[in-house]
Amino acid sequence: MVKFGMRKPSIRKSIAARTSVKRYIRHSLGVKAPRGWGWITNPKKALYNKVYRKTTFSIFDIFKFFK
Repeated sequence: MVKFGMRKPSIRKSIAARTSVKRYIRHSLGVKAPRGWGWITNPKKALYNKVYRKTTFSIFDIFKFFK
């Protein structure tokens, strides 16, 4: 089920995503798929992410709106 409305930011999850071993290995080896290839590598997840991004917004998006 996809969430509707505002997302709550999690500092812990943000830091964990940027400092993970998996991310470090992928970036250092250069084995990342190009942007937009999510539909090829995992179409189910890509569809979910597309719907999720269109139905939710972040508190930071509100600040961008007022600029």
